[in-house]
Amino acid sequence: MRRLLFCVLPLAIMLAGCSSSGYDYLETASIKPKTRFKDTDPQNFGEKHPHRNDVHGIDISKWQGDIDWASVKNSGVAFAFIKATEGKDRLDPRFDEYWREARAAGIPHAPYHFYYFCSSADQQADWFISNVPKDAMRLPPVLDVEWNGESKTCRYRPDPATVRAEMQRFMDRLEAYYGKRPIIYTSVDFHRENLAGYFQDYHFWVRSVAKHPEVTYSDRRWAFWQYTSTGVVPGIKGPTDINVFAGSAKNWNNWVATVSKDRNS
Repeated sequence: MRRLLFCVLPLAIMLAGCSSSGYDYLETASIKPKTRFKDTDPQNFGEKHPHRNDVHGIDISKWQGDIDWASVKNSGVAFAFIKATEGKDRLDPRFDEYWREARAAGIPHAPYHFYYFCSSADQQADWFISNVPKDAMRLPPVLDVEWNGESKTCRYRPDPATVRAEMQRFMDRLEAYYGKRPIIYTSVDFHRENLAGYFQDYHFWVRSVAKHPEVTYSDRRWAFWQYTSTGVVPGIKGPTDINVFAGSAKNWNNWVATVSKDRNS
């Protein structure tokens, strides 16, 4: 994966205090940073370094290969976003293995779908639902939207209104089926061209590997920040995407407890 202020249920418990860049960055900003994970290509984010944040997690796909989940958990990884599906007909071959092992290790996890604009929202929602059981997600599902210029089969870029309409249809389908409002993952250019000012009642997971999100997503409230694709995580061979949650550890525990409940049950 290459990867103003709103307080909505189920984040009402978590969002007691909010700032312009993260859900309670004021709480974490005063903490002296301590490197949580090594990085083969570390960036200088200035004062608001991601290691000031309490809660770190990973996102993975088949490219991570064999994973020692006990080592991952012991390293301090608090959550895992796991690639499940892509387009209308692709399933990550290690998805089933990964989510079951993450659950066994006690790591909160969620599946993500890589969206292809060459297929309809309903085709992709049908594919996701047919391949991702409700048991596979403790956290809300993720819709990954970004331009896929390296694709050999789909480089179509619809207009922004079409992009947003397709996203809404896909997310409505998933929310109705799983009982959890999806999280939106996106990149700087895609957000700028399609999403700025929209979907204010959704949680965003943003990619920003060179600057703090308050610079690259100046008007966007973010819940998760993907800050590197070259992280070193015990239990995983090779570079790994690492992310932080915007709130404190207490916020995290409260949020996980809330979103783990199926509103449809």
